[in-house]
Amino acid sequence: MARKADSNRIEEIGRYVEQYPDSRPFDIAKGLHLPAFTIARYLPTLEEEGILLSEDDQGRLSFFGKRR
Repeated sequence: MARKADSNRIEEIGRYVEQYPDSRPFDIAKGLHLPAFTIARYLPTLEEEGILLSEDDQGRLSFFGKRR
């Protein structure tokens, strides 16, 4: 069951970044009503899942799409 919840959360974060590019992890957490540490914990998982995110020097994230 945790796997499905993780998958849903990963997709939710990816959609948020796609909709609100240049969001910081704190902004994502606030927008999704999640603790900031939850977003930070999922960022490596997003990369592992092939969801490409770019981080600028100020920590803002942009969405590049899903790696095939």
